[in-house]
Amino acid sequence: MFISTAYAAGVKSILKNDASLSDYFLSQFENLTPWKIIIGLVMGCIVGLIIAFVYKRCYRGVLYSPTFAMTLMMLTLITTPVVMCIKSDIALSMGMVGALSIVRFRTAVKDPMDTAYMFWSLTMGILLGAELYVHALAVVLGISVILIAMTFIRFRNPNSYLLVVHYDDYAEQEITQLLRRTVRQRKLRSKTVTRSGAEMTVEVRLDSKQDLVSAVLNIEGVHDATLVACQVEAGT
Repeated sequence: MFISTAYAAGVKSILKNDASLSDYFLSQFENLTPWKIIIGLVMGCIVGLIIAFVYKRCYRGVLYSPTFAMTLMMLTLITTPVVMCIKSDIALSMGMVGALSIVRFRTAVKDPMDTAYMFWSLTMGILLGAELYVHALAVVLGISVILIAMTFIRFRNPNSYLLVVHYDDYAEQEITQLLRRTVRQRKLRSKTVTRSGAEMTVEVRLDSKQDLVSAVLNIEGVHDATLVACQVEAGT
């Protein structure tokens, strides 16, 4: 009799625990269903790919980083489920803000535009996490069109290069005359004179089709000439 009573109590306890577990899982998916998570991640992937494509298309630096483009997409994907989880829970959202406030990111950002792209990715993740899918698509497409249009206009301008020339002193006048004939926009950045010769660095803006290096090397007294792509702000 005692065994049957204990057995019945154990069965009731198990059933009670199962009911509480089922209630727990149901409460977890009451506001956030798996279908919403899947839609959010798919939309985040699409939006992140658009941002990565625009970054690659509009990049004007010397070395393009595919890793940073992938990071932009990951920022959108990571931010989306985080906002989904905290948007319906005030206590959780306050705790998340407090946790993020102690995080310190020490990665140096070389280009200010990279910071803008990171904020763009985070903003898209917030919009997608709030389930504002139409707004997110409108924003990402609008910004993409504006950036590509601005980049297309800037591509028509001459590209900036640094021309580094090692030469003998008597060849400087002929080099200067050549630059005056072939380059409209130029600016002397540095000049070094030694006993063995001289070195001159000139910032030039020219069409990529121009073969300035070969023209400089044809001047008698020029030892070598190097043309390096650079990224400078207008007016500096």
